[in-house]
This record gives sequence, C-alpha cells and structure tokens, in this order.
Amino acid sequence: MKPLEFFPDARQAGPISLGWRRLLLVYALAVGMLAGSAYTMYVHFDFSHSSDTRSYLRMAKGEFRGVRITHRYRVLVPAVAATVAAPIELIYARVWPHRAASDWPLRLGFYVVNTLVLGGAGVFLFLTCLRCGASPGAAALAVAAVLSSRWAVYVAGLPLVDSLYMLVFALAFYASVSGSTAALVACIVLGPHAKESFLFLIPWLLVFGRNAGRLPLQLSLLAGSLAVAYGVRYYIDARLGAPPSESVNNALAHLENLSYSLRRMFSPKGVGELFSIFGFFSLVLLAGLQGGRAAWQRWPRHLTWACAGLVLVVLAHMLLSGDLGRMGYLAAPAFAVAFSRLITYHPWFTWLGLGNRAYADAPVA
Repeated sequence: MKPLEFFPDARQAGPISLGWRRLLLVYALAVGMLAGSAYTMYVHFDFSHSSDTRSYLRMAKGEFRGVRITHRYRVLVPAVAATVAAPIELIYARVWPHRAASDWPLRLGFYVVNTLVLGGAGVFLFLTCLRCGASPGAAALAVAAVLSSRWAVYVAGLPLVDSLYMLVFALAFYASVSGSTAALVACIVLGPHAKESFLFLIPWLLVFGRNAGRLPLQLSLLAGSLAVAYGVRYYIDARLGAPPSESVNNALAHLENLSYSLRRMFSPKGVGELFSIFGFFSLVLLAGLQGGRAAWQRWPRHLTWACAGLVLVVLAHMLLSGDLGRMGYLAAPAFAVAFSRLITYHPWFTWLGLGNRAYADAPVA
C-alpha cells in the first residue's frame, strides 16, 4: 500500500508520509474513544423511548412491515449488523445467560458495526485536518472533540444508521480537500443507501468535489447509485404492497417541520441543544474571534466556501428533520477543520506545543 502523502509546507524538503501503520493507530485511537462510552449506551438505553431504534432492529430481522417509511429503505447498516450478530448469537447465551431470549445479540451487532464505522469517519476527519494544514497533534485533538460528543456515543451505541451517514460526510469533505477519487466514489456509492437526505449533499459534491472527479464522472456515479437505491425501494415497496405515493407524501410531510425547527432553534432549549453537539469544545471557536490581526492572517485559511456550503447542507437537514442536535452533528468535518487550525495557529494555544511550524499552511489539492 502506497503511503498517503501531504505537503505541510513549501519550505520543507519533501512530503510527510502516513503509512498504514500510522493510519491504523489513528483508527485504533478513534475506536478506543468510542467503544467504552458507547458500550454503556448499548447496555443501559431504554428502547421504549425510541421508535428509530425499534425500526432498525426489526429491519435487521428482515421484518419491514410496520417499520416507519422514513427508515425502511436504509437497509445497509441493519443488514451488516445482522450478519455480525449471527455468529454472536451462537455463543451469546453462554456468555450472558441473563440476556439470552431477546434482541441483545442484534444490539451488540449494531454496537460493533456503528463503532467501527464511526471510527473510520474519525480517520477521514484526521486526514482532512492534515490536508487543511493542521498539525497531527491538533488534528488528533479535533477528532477527540468530535468523537467525545454525546451524539457520537448515541450513534455508536444504538441500533441506528447515522454512523454510515457520518462516514459519507467525512468522505465527501476529504474528497473535496484531497482530490481523492476513491473517497468520492465511496461517498457517492454509500450515500443514497445511508439516508435519503443525501440528495441535499449532491449539489455540494458537484461544486466542491470537482477536483476529485469531474462532472461526467460524478453524474454517472450518481445515476448508478441512485438507480440501485431506487431498485431497493421498489423491491421493499413491492413486498409490502406500499404505493409509490407514500414516499412522496412522507417527503412532503417533512416540510411541516420547518416552522417548528426555526422556533426551537431560537429558543433557550434549542440554543442549549446546539451547544451540546460539541459541548465545551465549541468554546475553542470563540478564541478565533480574538488574537488580533496576526491570528486572523493564519488560522482561518482553508475555512473556504466548502465549509460554509457544508454548514448550509447540515442546516437544511436540521430544519427538515426537527432534530437539531443529531443532524447538527453532521457538521463535524467543518468543525474539525476550524478547531484543528485554531489549535495549530492561534497564539492562545501555542503553549500546547501542537502548532509546529513544519505543518504550516498545507495546500489543498
């Protein structure tokens, strides 16, 4: 495997290589951060309060009748979780006899799959921060800030599909800053099967993903991936005898959330929910407003229109879903880049020793 290279500074003699061992270490750290806290969520969560988790558990069993139409086409994560749970179920009763007759093996399958997938998203966030000029230490701290969010624990520990959607957003942003065609292809192939709202990300990809794949390539990939997604929807609807208009009506029903989401966003409770996405790590961003002209000349570089555009895409998700915090977590790539560059370049954080001059101003491919 050829080591990944990035060019931290024109003054350096050559690129810094990130071989598979270093990337594996980053992945291990990301999974390690998630595994403990997500396990607590997996064990102690009260499923009676979450229709989402009950829907995905039923889908993992192959039971689609009665599943909410909002969830029924997101089959990839439930299918993989069921595959992982199959061998686990053979020994589960011996290891945990008090949990034998229940959905515990399936829950464990979701926990394993979601933790591993969200850890993979953390690796791409790390690489994105490096590509945007952050030092490795600052990039690692940014990943820690993202994966310690309460939503990371929620997404990794429960029978949900948000981990795959987070990976799709991480792949999209990495493709835009690195020019990686492989990341772009993976994003487009996985996106329509993660969530239907991937449609909101498509215009962003067509604009900011062009250096990873030109429009003809992107359009052909999108056509193929969306065709497969439509085939899955058609097959499920045919099994259930559901009319196509049901999906259209469900999509239009989300427009009713707009007024509710706007009112909630500007309420005290909504402000608290937004703050809780990244918690006290969000306060680091306030430092960006201080430090004078010298700070402003350095840390905001690479906070381009791509970041602003991604935030707008996430805002559309928030307003239409009504779930401000959970959807707001999708802004993690933009947050990680801003956070890591602040830690690298802002004078307030020089005492951390993470702003190595060798990593100054990495050019975006």
